[in-house]
Amino acid sequence: MEVFFQQVVSGLATGGIYGSVALALVMIYQATDVVNYAQGEMAMFSTYIAWTLLDKGVPYWWAERIVIRPVENKPILTIVIVCIGLLVILNSMAGWIYSYIQKPFPSPFPPKPIMLGTVVFGAHDLGAIGVTLVVLAFLYAFFRFTTLGLAMRAAAQNPVSSRLCGIRVGWMLAIGWGLASMVGAVAGMMVAPIVFLDPNMMAGILIYAFASATLGGFTSPGGAVLGGLIVGVIENLVGTYVHFIGTELKLTVALALILVVLVFKPSGLFGRVAVHRV
Repeated sequence: MEVFFQQVVSGLATGGIYGSVALALVMIYQATDVVNYAQGEMAMFSTYIAWTLLDKGVPYWWAERIVIRPVENKPILTIVIVCIGLLVILNSMAGWIYSYIQKPFPSPFPPKPIMLGTVVFGAHDLGAIGVTLVVLAFLYAFFRFTTLGLAMRAAAQNPVSSRLCGIRVGWMLAIGWGLASMVGAVAGMMVAPIVFLDPNMMAGILIYAFASATLGGFTSPGGAVLGGLIVGVIENLVGTYVHFIGTELKLTVALALILVVLVFKPSGLFGRVAVHRV
């Protein structure tokens, strides 16, 4: 039983990270109707920027306007190809600028573990869960109670009517990408102390994030975070108790979850079912 609780706690910690990346995916999807396959690399590159700031104090800025905005009204296949191209470009740029050598990244939490009875809680694990919940609460308050957040929701749901009301839809979409990049950067900074910093560190995590967003629903930010926690716990328990899977095949758990949800409940556990009148 002790091993079970330990695996659940560890799964919640990693699930919080998956939920953070899934939250960024959901934000971009809700703001632009685009599934951003480059979200993991955006988070990775942002983490390298944070590492540079911590190491040298050099600021760095970049925006999505040049790459995504020209194709936002193009066919879905065009947008998918652009996102995959952005993934490859960011990965190659990170390797070219920072090299592919793994680098240690400091954790903002103390290294001393926390003991509750016989179960050991890593401070970073608990901190990652707490950070995810704080980010979720911030985004909920932002979209629910601020003028800018309400304008962003309106622009995403009905761009034509929003333009007639004087809302600058293009700026709202750009801000949505910026917020999603910020959330992804936070997730990357939670991942890096665990797996070390390198250009490929988010590859597997992005698949888990897609599983989390699919399970929770691409139209539900809270569902994406809860989906991440569920995926993290399932991954750990299956890897521990299903011996033929172990640690080597745990990624197949995420792929299996994606397939099962798409077959039986495509909108996810908490997502809205889209109904179109024809």
